[in-house]
Amino acid sequence: MPASIAASTSSMAKAKVRVTPSPSPVWPPKGFIKSKDGNTYAKIPTAKELVGLASNDKVLTQALARKVDGVPVCEKYSCGAVQVASAIGCTWWVITADVNGAVSDEDKTLKVYGNLRTTIGETGAKKYATILLVSSEPIELHHSVANIKAACRHDVPTEKVPGTTYTAIP
Repeated sequence: MPASIAASTSSMAKAKVRVTPSPSPVWPPKGFIKSKDGNTYAKIPTAKELVGLASNDKVLTQALARKVDGVPVCEKYSCGAVQVASAIGCTWWVITADVNGAVSDEDKTLKVYGNLRTTIGETGAKKYATILLVSSEPIELHHSVANIKAACRHDVPTEKVPGTTYTAIP
């Protein structure tokens, strides 16, 4: 080691590193739409927000990284996302959405190509969850996931949770 580097490193004072926890999320959540009963909240994150959310959410990171035919799922199929939260917690959630797109390259009239129904498990009171919504519509068709609705449920699920069903409309 050169003398100049050795001298400078030996004379450095050791700084104490303090790890501060992430701040608690604000409640009620800012930028979210509140349900009629005032207990549940939902927001459609931007692509940039989704990347930030994935950096702190292992489940979301895994969902985004999932590959179909060697391609990340949302680079193969039309996807959407929604963030949900509840003041009182939920036993499970049901998220529904439409998959829309132009009738053709010439006819830009929007048509519903299918419906998505995604379920996720329990969330605690004032806890956020980000749900990735994956259709079976090829991304090159430029379809979008729209008309997203989230319902906080407190009953016992009678269907697979978590799960996603995509129903194409002929």
